[in-house]
Parts: sequence; structure tokens; C-alpha cells
Amino acid sequence: MKVIGLAGNAGSGKSTIARALSARRGVVAIDLDKIAWESYRPRTPTYWRLASRFGEGILDAEGAIDRTRLGAVVFSDTRALADLNAIVHPAVIGRLHEIIHEKEAHGVQVLLVEGALLATSPHVDRSLFDAVIWLEASGETRRSRLEAAGRRAHIERAIPQPRGHGIITVDAEGSAAEVVSRVVRVIETASTDG
Repeated sequence: MKVIGLAGNAGSGKSTIARALSARRGVVAIDLDKIAWESYRPRTPTYWRLASRFGEGILDAEGAIDRTRLGAVVFSDTRALADLNAIVHPAVIGRLHEIIHEKEAHGVQVLLVEGALLATSPHVDRSLFDAVIWLEASGETRRSRLEAAGRRAHIERAIPQPRGHGIITVDAEGSAAEVVSRVVRVIETASTDG
């Protein structure tokens, strides 16, 4: 089984590409954001660590972590964001280990792992991946896509294009079909030694 990371800034097309590819036989896509949200369900170890670090102000009326409140705290404070990542990312990667084994046992041929920070977080074990694809799109393209999706505020959360071993940059300009074609070429040549 090939494990392929799909990273990039908001508006780069990660979700669109993951959805298109997961329609193919033998390909399964997972979204690390959803796994992160599951990791801090009430009364999980990650929940308690977040509540302890950021206080009751991040909780909603039912006592669950309110992502909007948490975001308001961490996206305005680089130290708080680093602390959030240091708490959540290891829990997510631990769950990813389990998912990889589960999907391999079920005969999945390609596991696409969508996560904005896969290529940049120091808490990600990149040895789990045969390749990490960074979808690179211009600010104008990203802005247009985010506005169309009603997510305009996300344009400000841009991180620089990462460089490093195992990170493959793919041009994310053009139609979804064009980008899918480029991503497929990378997947077909990705190592399975990982």
C-alpha cells in the first residue's frame, strides 16, 4: 500500500483532489482535520490537555471544545499555536499509525492523507509516507477558490512552500482534472519502500 500525504495552503485544492481520487478503485482518502477533531472529543487525554493549557474559555455550553473559540486564541498567538500543535499533532499521528495498519489489512492500494501541515509540522512522522505532495497555487487562485467556497477568511493563513526530503511540489493551478492528473503521476512513481 502506498501512503501519500496531500498538503498545501487553504484553497490549494486538497479536498477536491482527495475526493476525486477516492472515487477510484483501491484509493481511500482521510482528512487529518477530522481525526484531530476526534482526538479532542470530551474526556479524551487530548481534550484534558487542551482544556488545561487554554482554559475553560475554549469550551462550549456542553463542555466540548469549541473550535472557533480555540482558533481565536491560537491564531493570534504563535506560542499558543505551537502549544496546540504539540498537543494535537502527536495524537493525530498516533491514530494515523492505526489507520494505516487497518487500511493495509483491508487491501487498500493507496491511502491519501489530507492535512495542511503534513509538510511543515515537526510533529509529523514523514517516514510513514511514500511521498508528501505539496499543492502549490497562487494567492489569486487560492483567494478565488476560497471565496467561491465561502471561506474567505482562510486566505490569511498561508504558510510558505516547504522544501525538503520527500516533499514533492505539484502545480495546483488549472482545473481539478488537470491537478488530479499531475498528482496521479506522482503517486504512480512514489516509492513503496517507505
